[in-house]
Amino acid sequence: MKLLTKELEKRFAEIGDQSQVSDPVIVAKFFNPCGSATWYATEYDAENQICFGYVTGMAFDEWGTFSIPELESIKLPLGLGIERDIYFKEKRFNELLKEHEQNNNLEH
Repeated sequence: MKLLTKELEKRFAEIGDQSQVSDPVIVAKFFNPCGSATWYATEYDAENQICFGYVTGMAFDEWGTFSIPELESIKLPLGLGIERDIYFKEKRFNELLKEHEQNNNLEH
């Protein structure tokens, strides 16, 4: 699956640098359909094909960079790969945290 569309690239360009924003907009969500890893992208450097965002579901959650070509090259069982959540709607990071907190409360 091609993870970035022209529309997403355009939206990332419109939003630009969010490094000084305390509650950045998450523009895109990528996920491992066979595992728990999820990448929430807040910025995209088109020249280097690198996103900045929040990564969760691995050893620990953290902000950092991730490469779109690297995500696209990951081969998972059953011929699957990393996918873009086509139903994801832009939201602020704090809204995402509230949703995760509510979901965790439901599970306990």
